[in-house]
Amino acid sequence: MSTISVNHSADQSSRTTTPLLPRIATFAYGLIAYTAFLAAFLYAMGFVGNWLVPKSIDSGKPGPIIPSLLINAALLCVFVLQHTIMARPAFKSWFTQYVPKSIERSTFVLTASASLGLAFWQWHPLPQIIFDVGEGASFYILTALSLAGWGIVLLASFMVSHFDLFGLRQTWFRFIDRPYVAVGFRLVGLYKLVRHPLMLGFLIAFWATPVMTVGHLAFAALVTGYIFMGLWFEERDLIAEHGENYLSYRRQVRGLIPLPKRPA
Repeated sequence: MSTISVNHSADQSSRTTTPLLPRIATFAYGLIAYTAFLAAFLYAMGFVGNWLVPKSIDSGKPGPIIPSLLINAALLCVFVLQHTIMARPAFKSWFTQYVPKSIERSTFVLTASASLGLAFWQWHPLPQIIFDVGEGASFYILTALSLAGWGIVLLASFMVSHFDLFGLRQTWFRFIDRPYVAVGFRLVGLYKLVRHPLMLGFLIAFWATPVMTVGHLAFAALVTGYIFMGLWFEERDLIAEHGENYLSYRRQVRGLIPLPKRPA
């Protein structure tokens, strides 16, 4: 997962004359990966909210609780392992020995989208209701809050460079045969309020629901646990990459709660 910095090494140190066909193939690969992200993102909204998708978090025939929980946890673990391993600098360094750096991020995005698709496809519903606020004002407030969470995710991604975050910018640089220029550390918009607005948006989207079922609760709890684990890894990587700049930022801005910190 990426928040403040989307920083990858340049493909080349100077302009080259790469043949056109490989550059077209690289950009096409980036477009495929980005399309997969869009499909996964939009389907995730419908899946979690039980909106307009053929298979949602609570749809389908329920099975026994314990086996279903174990299967669902295993499905999410596939995503967690993919996300955690492929996002680490050590893996990127190893991986780009075998594939062009220009498609490293797109490959990450494509495999993340595929692992999410697997989870949506094989999810075992547990529609037993924990609470249901009914169809009054609370229903619309919680639904709007969930949609706002998804909106925060999308908005925050554009604040750090949306197309770089999802790999398309890297393949575009390759297509136009120019050295990749990293986005670097930027402190803009929501990132002045919290260090990880993307993750805050996801937490809001997952937990704000007018109908909380056993399956939804399990999904939200498991993903929340991963978010906190992933943020620990990411903060470590950001400190290693940006040093005192990031440590100073961390001292001034909270991770997920948009409240001012007391002066040290």
